Amino acid sequence: MRTLIKDGHLIDPGNQKNGKFDLLINKGKIEAVEPKGKLKDIADAKTIDAQGVIVAPGFCDMHVHFREPGHEYKETIETGSESAAAGGFTTVAVMPNTSPVNDNRSVTDFILAQAKETSNINILPIGAITKGLKGESLSDMGELKEAGCIGYSDDGLPVSDSEIMRRALEYSKMFGLPCIQHSEVLELTQGGSMNEGVVSTELGLKGMPTEAEDIMVHRDISLLPKTGGRLHVAHISSGGAVELVRQAKAKGLPVTCEVAPHHFTLTHEACRGYNTNAKMSPPLRTESDIELIQEGMRDGTIDIIATDHAPHDLVDKQVEFSKACFGIVGLETALPLTLKMVDKNIISLEKAIDMLTFQPSRIFGLEVGTLGVGKKADITLFNEKEEYSIDPSKFKSRSKNSPYKGWKVRGKVLQTIVNGKTIFKSN
Repeated sequence: MRTLIKDGHLIDPGNQKNGKFDLLINKGKIEAVEPKGKLKDIADAKTIDAQGVIVAPGFCDMHVHFREPGHEYKETIETGSESAAAGGFTTVAVMPNTSPVNDNRSVTDFILAQAKETSNINILPIGAITKGLKGESLSDMGELKEAGCIGYSDDGLPVSDSEIMRRALEYSKMFGLPCIQHSEVLELTQGGSMNEGVVSTELGLKGMPTEAEDIMVHRDISLLPKTGGRLHVAHISSGGAVELVRQAKAKGLPVTCEVAPHHFTLTHEACRGYNTNAKMSPPLRTESDIELIQEGMRDGTIDIIATDHAPHDLVDKQVEFSKACFGIVGLETALPLTLKMVDKNIISLEKAIDMLTFQPSRIFGLEVGTLGVGKKADITLFNEKEEYSIDPSKFKSRSKNSPYKGWKVRGKVLQTIVNGKTIFKSN
């Protein structure tokens, strides 16, 4: 049976469509996209009334942690996928800091097998840059690509050795996949648990200076002319790092970057009261950093929005701040937090959707992120105006570690479709 989504406001940045369109789905793919009212008398088609609804390509998150294998008490591929679908995400890339680490074909095969069996979204593995994330020797990057990895990262840890990073970038050019760097000079952050500044001093906590991020971004960019590799800066949090990426792009260097919603909505002030749900790496920075990040979103320096969804159980967070795990869940709050940037006129609604759909697809060479005829029918329908309060207890994720409890937001995902099949529908 075919499905007709009618009377919706379709926003498809990849195909430069923004207006009233009807969309026809057949056998899991987009069969037709026509201006409102042109698709008539569709025999035996199921109709979805999208009046007052935004119809967008399924969101793509290129930075999540689903914890399987090894830490299933925090999240699994199945529960993470349910959380993603509830947030409007139809495609996610899972980071390799699992146990065992995804640094070889057997782990990649396991992840893809589990995804096929338990997930209803598109799961794309990221392979480790170094064996065991130890930063000592390169993984078999060619084998990881053959197994299905779409990029390489030691996320959670930086690749500190400059020679190893140089070789990784050389291989990234050879294989046509990006190296995704967690930018941090560990010697400057050792023992730190939040941004270095006034708040860390008042709380008596060791800080993590922005220079630790800036220096690593500068080093990696400096390696690009010689290697020709592709660098993607993960979860950028420093205003200085944004400027470094801006300058590198102006020189035509192959660098892209992402920002997580918490880094454009929260500052280190959220850590007051020793709130461990505001503890993340890289840490929440200052208001000045947020302003520079928002400017980077506005002028296109920052390419995509990625959640860095990092689920942790209560036992990992209900401890002293210095001992708590880094990270928060983010898949189910990404849309409303992104719409706050629309409210502030930092970016347009079309730009917001672009950063969540077409740009991730472009950077990682994916066949998703658009609603072109013949493409997979991966679609997100949301009401941009619906207001509500964030309640982490209702998250589909197995973990509830979010600093946004009680926030008043707008923008609710109504329906998520993958391969033409509805996998999530709000109550």
